[in-house]
Amino acid sequence: MLLATLALLTSAPVVAQKSPIAGARSEVYKRVDDVELRMHLLFPDEPESEQSGEQEPRPAIVFFFGGGWNGGRIEQFEPQARYFASRGMVAALADYRVRSRHKTTPFECVADGKSAVRWLRKHNERLGIDPNRLAAAGGSAGGHVAAATGVIDGLESDTVTKISSRPNALLLFNPVFDNGPGGYGHERLGKRWREISPLHHIGKHAPPTIVFLGTKDKLIPVSTGEAYRDAMKTAGCRCDLHLYEGQPHGFFNRQRNAKAYADTIVKSDRFLVELGWLHGEPAIATDAGK
Repeated sequence: MLLATLALLTSAPVVAQKSPIAGARSEVYKRVDDVELRMHLLFPDEPESEQSGEQEPRPAIVFFFGGGWNGGRIEQFEPQARYFASRGMVAALADYRVRSRHKTTPFECVADGKSAVRWLRKHNERLGIDPNRLAAAGGSAGGHVAAATGVIDGLESDTVTKISSRPNALLLFNPVFDNGPGGYGHERLGKRWREISPLHHIGKHAPPTIVFLGTKDKLIPVSTGEAYRDAMKTAGCRCDLHLYEGQPHGFFNRQRNAKAYADTIVKSDRFLVELGWLHGEPAIATDAGK
């Protein structure tokens, strides 16, 4: 169950103690009881031509780490965040409540993900963000959180809900899509599983999505990725599914597989170019991405 205590979006920026992400700005985006959840923000370097004038709003992306809703590290998607900041986006790494640190359930994870998206959109002018070009991304359980922000209504724990918590695009890395019988986390979620099962909430409102999945993933079967893609197509929504032959869960992390990391970056970049968010060629070299 969501905590009964009212969770607030902070209305003013709160600068953190030193961020674990070098060069990042850290701000509190949500408070629940004595818990402060922080957003670690990486900004693009401004060209000299833009430093003296008013800058156009930038697209933004927020990453949610994986860890089975039990744990995980904010640093997981730091390489991806730094890359997209180098491409002119505001890139954020969001903390959210997990069982090991906060004794919470997956429902709180989703509620926090929605708060993170809403906070970025609420502070878009101050952060220089285009509120209509805001992407959510994540891996595994963090991919589930990101997907849930894109397709699931409800579980809004903020007091200000007139600002949408739905992102405009999704970048998902071996995400948890199906919480139904036989799906990931079904026993843990119990009778409430359908509330946060992304596969069971796809509709015409779903944002354009790109998905990366290994064919040897023991947690997320290829059939689940294909079912999600097909349901998105039926709903008239874009979903690009990229399968990586022989790759296991977590293959996209740079420290595990540098080539696969680079390939997923290139494909993500080109996806955002096709949406009109980025321009030019990817700023990373990989033969696999060509």
